[in-house]
Amino acid sequence: MTRVAVTGGSGKLGRAVVKDLVEHGYEVTNIDSAAPPPGQGARWRRIDLTDYGQVVDALSATLDESPGPFNAVVHLAAIPAPGITGNAATFANNVPATYNVFAAARAAGITTVVWASSETVLGLPFDTPPPYIPVDEDYPARPESTYSLGKHLEEQMAAQFCRWNPELTMIGLRFSNVMEPEDYAAFPGFDADPSLRQWNLWGYIDARDGAQAVRKSLEVELTGVEVFVIANADTVMSRSSASLAAEVFPGVEVRKELGEHETMLGIDKARRILGYEPEHSWRDHASR
Repeated sequence: MTRVAVTGGSGKLGRAVVKDLVEHGYEVTNIDSAAPPPGQGARWRRIDLTDYGQVVDALSATLDESPGPFNAVVHLAAIPAPGITGNAATFANNVPATYNVFAAARAAGITTVVWASSETVLGLPFDTPPPYIPVDEDYPARPESTYSLGKHLEEQMAAQFCRWNPELTMIGLRFSNVMEPEDYAAFPGFDADPSLRQWNLWGYIDARDGAQAVRKSLEVELTGVEVFVIANADTVMSRSSASLAAEVFPGVEVRKELGEHETMLGIDKARRILGYEPEHSWRDHASR
């Protein structure tokens, strides 16, 4: 059985990731400053990820009642979006915490790290239009906030960790806006004003599909650093994707014929390399 440490396992995406991994036979330790929900099925360690010593203890399996050495780390813990707290506070939490996880994993001899990057590095909010649609991993990062700048720096940091150790696998998942089924009741309201969600090209990620992407990243045979856009296969809108692109971003090149509700956050790379395939849609809940 593979032992996996999941930082932020008590959060919105983290809860889904822990549940999915446990259901697929992984032995999971949730490393989080916040308590998990009852009956999570994983060990919990209250760790301050901005304290390197605590992170080393947690990932080196030296804590009392440790399950043993970890085979992989999934790093999800962070202040999850811009604007929640001050810019400097966001940076001072997120970037050092990620460094601590990367460095402590290296010190512990863990060679598989999957972490939450962000769709924001694609240029969100798209007040400046994207270079093309669907957006993908091929153009340079365009951070427009301190939060996004931190995520961009984390991707650069991972590249250097992999240069130092060619045996490392470090996969950054550029997650879209994370949603749970109870969030879907609000989706029909977006149709009245396309501008409400143009900031991320009307994208989202069901937490359960985000968890699938994490598990696929743990199982794929890769070395080095790779980043993937992770979104659901459809948009949050009832209108066609082609009509939305034409109305809101009339001067932007559309590089493929878009399906009726096809996501404009390109997930082709994740499909091709990870075998990722979204299984959930808000439309399934809206039709009930």
